[in-house]
Amino acid sequence: MIKRIFDFLASGIGLVILSPVFLILIIIIKVSAPGPAFYISERIGKNGKAFKLFKFRSMVINADKMGGPSTANDDPRLTKIGNFLKKYQLDELPQLINVFLGDMSLVGPRPEVRMYVDMMTPEEKSAILSVRPGMTDWASLWNFHEGEILQGATDPEKAYQELIRPEKLRLQMKYVKERSFFTDIKIIFQTIAKVFQ
Repeated sequence: MIKRIFDFLASGIGLVILSPVFLILIIIIKVSAPGPAFYISERIGKNGKAFKLFKFRSMVINADKMGGPSTANDDPRLTKIGNFLKKYQLDELPQLINVFLGDMSLVGPRPEVRMYVDMMTPEEKSAILSVRPGMTDWASLWNFHEGEILQGATDPEKAYQELIRPEKLRLQMKYVKERSFFTDIKIIFQTIAKVFQ
């Protein structure tokens, strides 16, 4: 209950404070590349329930039909402004809306597409889907710039599954088993520090 109240208040305050930034980014995205400012896609949340995840659009229109969900820094689907947004994690800011609505938490395992959820073991599903997915967690801090690891890979999806996914799942399981309000605060501050490094 404390976690949800904190999420609701923090995301609400964040949305108000960042509203000028949202407006500027919306204008830049609309002017720099044809298409909508937001990218909305299905993710799997708590108890396996699907929800619509909000992001600032960093790719060309219909990018999901031109490749998989993993994105390398040199992905040709990225727009010019999209490269900038991903570098500084700005494309993730609209997920504060998901946190405010209760689909997500500020801290928790990153929400996955159904394809990767279906690949989880029963133990992983039982643990990871028992909590709200989050904007950041231990796995996010470990692999803050996923695109750098995938850059140059001939098959980014295969590289993701071999180089990133196993450790990501291990750290997500670790978070679920050891989670606490103080751990969440620690992860939030470490994430903010990462952004400004």
